[in-house]
Amino acid sequence: MTSKVEIRPYRAADLPALHEITMEAFDGVSIDQIIERRYGLLGDSDWKTRKAGHIDDDVRRDVDGMFVAEQDGQIVGYITTWRDVVAGIGHIPNLAVREGYRGKGIGRQMIQHGLDFFEATGMTHARIETLAHNEAGDHLYRSMGFTEITRQIHFVRALGDG
Repeated sequence: MTSKVEIRPYRAADLPALHEITMEAFDGVSIDQIIERRYGLLGDSDWKTRKAGHIDDDVRRDVDGMFVAEQDGQIVGYITTWRDVVAGIGHIPNLAVREGYRGKGIGRQMIQHGLDFFEATGMTHARIETLAHNEAGDHLYRSMGFTEITRQIHFVRALGDG
């Protein structure tokens, strides 16, 4: 059953909640976390802090393409987007739902909101990506008509004495 949530434009005051949701929701499906497990802490911040920083990057890139899902006055999820107007491709770099609200259709509603936003702003295609082991994301994206195009392999090498 689909949860009744309000999806609204992002506001600057939402940022701390988006950081919190990001750090919780990407546990187990973050490239930075996988790298940290292999090599240990990198630099002065852990993977959660770096992943939350990606939301700051999304704000700078296209704040008009950011939306939050709210239920009973609480932010329960978000989606970030940006648009390549030359190619006509709308990108969804980040999508997250709070634990306890997952599996209720909120992610699906947010993706649909993003797709509607893309269409309303002249995009012809939408792009989203996930790690191969993110079964929930894989299932959701396929069920919404996304087609797998290719797989990408991420390589990391320690530099110096590492």
